[in-house]
Amino acid sequence: MDINLAWKGDMSFEGAANSGYSLQMDTDKSVGGRNSAAQPMEFIALGLAGCTAMDVISILKKKHQQVENFEIKMQVQRTPVHPKVFTQAVIEYHVRGRELSEEALLRAIELSATTYCPAYAMLSRVFPIRLKYFIQDSGTDETISGEWRSPG
Repeated sequence: MDINLAWKGDMSFEGAANSGYSLQMDTDKSVGGRNSAAQPMEFIALGLAGCTAMDVISILKKKHQQVENFEIKMQVQRTPVHPKVFTQAVIEYHVRGRELSEEALLRAIELSATTYCPAYAMLSRVFPIRLKYFIQDSGTDETISGEWRSPG
C-alpha cells in the first residue's frame, strides 16, 4: 500500500492511498488545528469498525439473511496521557431484519475476527476488543443480544 499525505496548512493534511480517493485530516484547535476533519486516531478506529462491518454484512448476505438495517457502534478507551494509545474497545453489531439467525451472525462475527479482518487481527494483539451483538426482528420487535468470545 502506498500513501501520499500533503500538508494543507496549520495541522490540516490531505491524504490518498492506492484507491486514489482522498480524505482530509485535521486536529483540535487547542493543538493548532482547525477541527475541520477527522483526527488520525479516529481514522484508525473507523478503519477497524469498517473492516469488521464489511466482513459481517458480506457473510450475512451470503447466508441469505434478510438484513434491513445494519450498524456498528464502537466505544474506544484511550490513555489520558501521551501518546494516548487505545487501551480497550467494545464493538457492537446492531442488526435488524426478518427471521435473522443468531447462529449466522455469530459465525459472521467469528469469521471476521479470526480470518478476514486485518485491522481486528492487528489491533486485538495490542488491546482487548469485545464483540457484542444485538439482533432485532422487524416482524416481532423482539431483540436478542449477546457477545462473541474467542474460544481461546
